[in-house]
Amino acid sequence: MKMKKLFMVAVAIVLFAACDKEGDQVKLIGGTSDITLSISSTADLTLTKAQENFSSLQFQWTNPGYRFSNGVNTQDVTYTLQIDRDGGDFTGAKVVGLEYKSALSASFKVRELNTALAGLELPDGTLNTFQFRVRSVLPGNNSPLFSNILKMKVATYLDVVFPVPANLYITGAATPASWMGGGDAENVSQKFTKVNTFTFVINSLQINANSGFLFVPVYGNWDNKYGFTGKKEENNPAGDTFKPGGEDFRSPGVSRAYKITVNFKTGKYTFE
Repeated sequence: MKMKKLFMVAVAIVLFAACDKEGDQVKLIGGTSDITLSISSTADLTLTKAQENFSSLQFQWTNPGYRFSNGVNTQDVTYTLQIDRDGGDFTGAKVVGLEYKSALSASFKVRELNTALAGLELPDGTLNTFQFRVRSVLPGNNSPLFSNILKMKVATYLDVVFPVPANLYITGAATPASWMGGGDAENVSQKFTKVNTFTFVINSLQINANSGFLFVPVYGNWDNKYGFTGKKEENNPAGDTFKPGGEDFRSPGVSRAYKITVNFKTGKYTFE
């Protein structure tokens, strides 16, 4: 009987410990909302291709100090250095986000910084005001915190992914004229307008759904086509990357008129 009582006491202790452990879950209490961002220099900066491999800027930020019920924890925090044009609110489609896992700093060479800023598509060769901030999140994109915003003027340089042709056309089953034939005369209705040194735009063209297409610099000539960087027609229909000699693109799933933009600075195109 004595042994039986001892056994029952032991079981009770184990069950109590298990229940206590289940109730002792780690919970997020909070974090500081004043992450401090600093830049190695905020003086006006002119980037040049001749110095593309040189160091440019270093960004540093303080630990947001997420607090849990079992103490401060900095594990599994993802930081995003966000860049926007002056006056932006960091929610626009052109915001550039560069992610860093657990790091509290980020360094850029001239070309890396130029490429990041190029995503905002501001004029090259002139000082433009950019603003920077850091966003921190826990796994699952939870509990976002933001740093202060810093601004500085930077002049970017033109650095295209591929040489920019004089003209550009779209051809394929997705277009009103379907696939061009070798030696066909120029089809002006499917010609892009060159809006700056690296961007071509067709403001409105009727596009057939789920059909193939390519870009060409000379209508009726297949020697220098531009196509998808991946497998045939496995691109994102709303826009994706391109390269010389690439595979056929697939058009969006709805037949209608689209604005089409091809950007040789980023190596991407979009349908809107």
